[in-house]
Amino acid sequence: MNDIRFALRQLRKSPGFTLVAVVTLALGIGLNTAIFSLINELFLRGLPFKDPSRVVHLYGGDKSRDLADIGVSAPRFMHYREGQTLFDGLAGESFFAFTLTGLGDPVQVFGGRLTSNYFDVLGVRPIRGRNFLPGEEEGADVALVTENFWQKRLGGDPNVIGRSITLDGTVHTIVGVLPNMPVTWFGANPVAEVWTTKPFQLPGFSYERLMRGTSYLRVIGRMKPEITGKQVLAALPSLDQSYRTQYPNKIDSVFTTTLRTLPEDVTRNFRAGFATLFAAVSFVLLIACSNVANLLLVRFSGRRREIALRMAIGASRASIVRLFVFESLLVSLIAGAIGAFVAWRLVPLVPRMASNFLPLEANTATSLSIERQCAAATFSQNPGRRASRAVGDAASRRSAAHHELHPFESAEHRLPFSKSLDGRDYIAGLAISRCCVASTFCRTNAQ
Repeated sequence: MNDIRFALRQLRKSPGFTLVAVVTLALGIGLNTAIFSLINELFLRGLPFKDPSRVVHLYGGDKSRDLADIGVSAPRFMHYREGQTLFDGLAGESFFAFTLTGLGDPVQVFGGRLTSNYFDVLGVRPIRGRNFLPGEEEGADVALVTENFWQKRLGGDPNVIGRSITLDGTVHTIVGVLPNMPVTWFGANPVAEVWTTKPFQLPGFSYERLMRGTSYLRVIGRMKPEITGKQVLAALPSLDQSYRTQYPNKIDSVFTTTLRTLPEDVTRNFRAGFATLFAAVSFVLLIACSNVANLLLVRFSGRRREIALRMAIGASRASIVRLFVFESLLVSLIAGAIGAFVAWRLVPLVPRMASNFLPLEANTATSLSIERQCAAATFSQNPGRRASRAVGDAASRRSAAHHELHPFESAEHRLPFSKSLDGRDYIAGLAISRCCVASTFCRTNAQ
């Protein structure tokens, strides 16, 4: 405790140095914590579905017409659902915008028209009520709503199951309340809130037109436990050929089917961008650590006289090393705490600014839990803490070794600058750090 109190006193005696070192490290740690938290939200946490790696997203495409990653038609979906043996279940969704009336002013809400087994395939269970039943797929006006919809639009009514809402002028009965759906899968802009059945009905399209092969369904399938993704890929050409043979006149008869697992599907468009961004802010942290390390070395080198006096009155090398290590670690810990606060303020701002091109919801922005924030801050703080510890150790060893060789040499003769750094030097150091950070982000944005 005496060593820690001494380190605190030393930092208070040099407010300029302390400010520069803490701000420089806090900036690097805060940026890294914020970006790491978003990467964790998008790529590491996974989708809140049952075993999402077993669920695949099926796409249609035609290389000859340069078509890729388009939806699946209703007849193709029906053909696959009836004839396949690879999946425990196939389900389809058509994204849709409904006009909600009867709850105040008419508003537009987003969601989709689903096959009855859609949420069963995803492995999502309602928090109230039930999922759709097979008999409700074509003939029943029923709806599933999210918890947000239930709380905000229905006032958290405990008798919500069986309550009616009017969508596009048709009364629908609510049969279940789902947990809030992940924006990475159901979309952030706009946010999906309501789902109904009747997926093979699309306003503006006759049933006959849809059955010609119009590609509009998002089709998912849960692979059977003994089936692998490679086996499914190997079997898709035969399914395509059987559809082509049975329905040669459909407009999608020449299409081929591909698939991706859900974790790959929701992150593939953002991995490269986030990897670049994470590399950029990591480089900023390295610059910050380098700047602070140089400041610490200069500061400790200017205290050789103090080290010589301590060793002259019997202080051990270990005790001197401990003093400097504690001082450098305190700088790192204080910067880590401020950096975590900076990240806490930054993370909610990113979705608001980037909700148009990131799968993040602007209104209910991503937030950091205490545990996640601490974990991310610790991850980002490690380089600074190790650099500070190494600098303190190296500086004390160097000074001790110099004292052994020149025990009576004065500090003024040992250093070309005997005075400690003044405020202008600290401001210059801070300016250099800020310039490094700014130039790094300019290069990143230019790319």
